[in-house]
Amino acid sequence: MLQLGGIETKKINEIVNRGAQRLDDIEFLERELRTFLSSRERYAMIDGDRYYDYEQFIQHKKRMVIGADGELTEDRNLPNHRLTDNQYGYMVDQKVNYLLSKPLTFKTENAEYAEALKKVFNKQFHKTLKNIGKDSYNGGIGWIYPYYNENGEFKFKRFRPWEVLPFWKDEEHTELDFAVRVYEQTGYKGTESVVYTFVEVYDTKGIHVFEYDRKKNILTPDYATYYFEMPNLNEGDEEIIGYNWNRVPLIPFKSNNYEIPLLKKCKSLQDAVNHILSSFADGMEENVSGNTVLVIKNYDGENLGEFRRNLTQYKAVKVRTIDGADGGIDSLQIEVNCENYKTILKELRQAIIRNCRGYDVDELKSNGAPNEMTIKSVYSDIDLDANEIETEYQASFEQLLWFVNQHLINMGQGNFTNEDVEIIFNRDMMVNESQIIADINASSNILSQKTLIANHPYVTDVDAELEQIEDEAQKNMEAYGFPYGESEGNEPTDGEIDE
Repeated sequence: MLQLGGIETKKINEIVNRGAQRLDDIEFLERELRTFLSSRERYAMIDGDRYYDYEQFIQHKKRMVIGADGELTEDRNLPNHRLTDNQYGYMVDQKVNYLLSKPLTFKTENAEYAEALKKVFNKQFHKTLKNIGKDSYNGGIGWIYPYYNENGEFKFKRFRPWEVLPFWKDEEHTELDFAVRVYEQTGYKGTESVVYTFVEVYDTKGIHVFEYDRKKNILTPDYATYYFEMPNLNEGDEEIIGYNWNRVPLIPFKSNNYEIPLLKKCKSLQDAVNHILSSFADGMEENVSGNTVLVIKNYDGENLGEFRRNLTQYKAVKVRTIDGADGGIDSLQIEVNCENYKTILKELRQAIIRNCRGYDVDELKSNGAPNEMTIKSVYSDIDLDANEIETEYQASFEQLLWFVNQHLINMGQGNFTNEDVEIIFNRDMMVNESQIIADINASSNILSQKTLIANHPYVTDVDAELEQIEDEAQKNMEAYGFPYGESEGNEPTDGEIDE
C-alpha cells in the first residue's frame, strides 16, 4: 500500500527532483494559481474567517453628509461608531460545539483495534477536529493532512481552506488527483524581513515545493521529498528508505456537498445588524440638539446645496421671510423611537438564526423546564444541519481511516484494514434528564443493559461503565461470600450442613 521511493537518503531529493520534471506544465500551474488567488470562492473563504474574527464590513463605515455641491462627502466631526454584534461567529461556535464538542466514539468489535484508534484519535486530534469544523463552516471545506513528524510520530495537520487548490478526479469532488497548497512564510535577507510565498504540490509521487513570485506569476522549483522515511525492512540493514502514500494525503471535510461557506447565507443580515447598532449609537452620542433642526429666520438665504449640507451636518437652516418680519429661531423636534431599533434588531437576529439553521437560546430559557418535544422542536433546524455535515464527515473519516490503518501496519501494530468501525458523533443537546431516566427505567425489561447505559445522560463511556458495574457486582459477591456464604475460615466441612 506504500510506494517505495529510493535507496540512499542522500539520493532521495535528487531522484524526486528528477521525477518532478513530470510536472513539466509549470505554465498550467501558474495559470491555475493566478485564477485561484483572485477567485471569488477564495475571497469568500477568507471573508468567512475574517467575519468570525470580528473583522467585518462595519469597520469601514464612514459618516457621510451632503456637501455644498450636493455630493456626498465624509464628515470626521460626527460620531462614527463601528459596533460589531457578531451573530455569525456565534452561529459558527454554536454549530461546531453542537456536533464536535464531545469526543467521538469509535465502535468496533475488535478490542485491539479500538485501543489503537483511541491512541491515534486522542485529545489533540479532537482539538484539531474542532478547528477543522470551524474551517468547514467559515470556508465551506476544511483539510486534514496526516503526516510523520521529525520524531517519527504520526500526526494530523490542519491546512487553511484558502491555502488549498484541489484538483479532483470526479465532478462530485470525492477523490483527489493532486492538490496545491500556497502559503506565505516570513524570512530574512540579511537583517531585512521578507515575506516569501511557497507552493507545495501533493500527489502520489511525494511533495514538490516551489517558490512563487506572485507579482510576476512565476513558479521556481525549490526541492522535492517523500512523505516519510523509514529504516529498511530487511533485518540487519540500517539504510533509510523514502516512502510515499498510494493516495494523496489530504482529506477534505466539507460542511455541505456544495462547499458553500456559512457566511454566504447571512452576510447581508450580519452587516445590517452592525449598521443598525452603530447608527443608533451615533445618534445617541450627538449633542442635545442632534435630533433638533433649528430654523433661523431673517438671517440669510442659501442655495439648495448649502441648505442640504447644513440640514444634514449642522441640523440648522437659514431662511429669509418675504414680509420682513422680525428674526428669530424656531425648532423642529425629531423624535427617535428606540422601539423601532429593538424591533428591527430582533427580526434581523432571528433571520440569521433561521438562515444559518441554529437555535434560539432565549426560546429555550423562556420555556422554563421544557419537555422533550419542546426541546426537539427548538433544536430541529440545527439537527438537520448537523445531519448534513455528519454525512460529509463520515465519508471523510472513511478516507482518513485508510491512512490510519496504513500507519498501524507501518508500526507493526496489526492489519485492521478489513475491520468494521462505526464513528459516532455525540451531539451536545440539552435534554430533560428526569424524563430520559424514567424512560430508561421503563424499558429495562425489553432492552439490553448496554443499550440502556448508552442512552443514560450521566454516562460518557459505555464500556467503562459496564466494566465498573461488573467490578462492583463481583465485589458485592465476594463481600457476601457467594455462593453458600463462603468466606475465609468459614468453609463448610464434609458432613456439615449450615443452618
